Amino acid sequence: MEMAVIGTIVVGLLLLVAVLGTVYPILPGSWLALIALLGWAWLLGSPAAWTTGIIAAALVSIGWSASAVLTGRNLQRQRIPRGSIVVALAAAVVGMFVIPVVGLFVGFGAGLLGSEYARRRDFGAALRSSGSALKATGIGILIEFGCAALATSVWVIGVIWHFTSA
Repeated sequence: MEMAVIGTIVVGLLLLVAVLGTVYPILPGSWLALIALLGWAWLLGSPAAWTTGIIAAALVSIGWSASAVLTGRNLQRQRIPRGSIVVALAAAVVGMFVIPVVGLFVGFGAGLLGSEYARRRDFGAALRSSGSALKATGIGILIEFGCAALATSVWVIGVIWHFTSA
């Protein structure tokens, strides 16, 4: 019983990091939540744990997939090449060190806008395409965060279910 309690506490902390990681990409996000949820279900092994773990893992997977699909489709629709994305990611890493906390987001946006302007030579078109891409990325992050938070809530219900039925 003690191992189950310790494992549950550790998984709770991992889920906290995972939910934060969906918003702040330096931390591990959805993949950590998936591993933690399924690991918790395996560790406890009860029907309550497995049912909860599978439902919560499905929610995390839906959020992770929706975020990737939404962002990817928008980047294709705006015809933003991979080179611009690579420049934006590099600028995000630099921004992370230059501006604490928000530098990752500011660097990504500035890098994408600068790369698109250099490619298109039209500031208005670069602003529209990069703004649309950033909007889609933001919505994707919100969906992924919402699904991870919902999965964590389901997990809390599963913890109560497991320990009250054991």
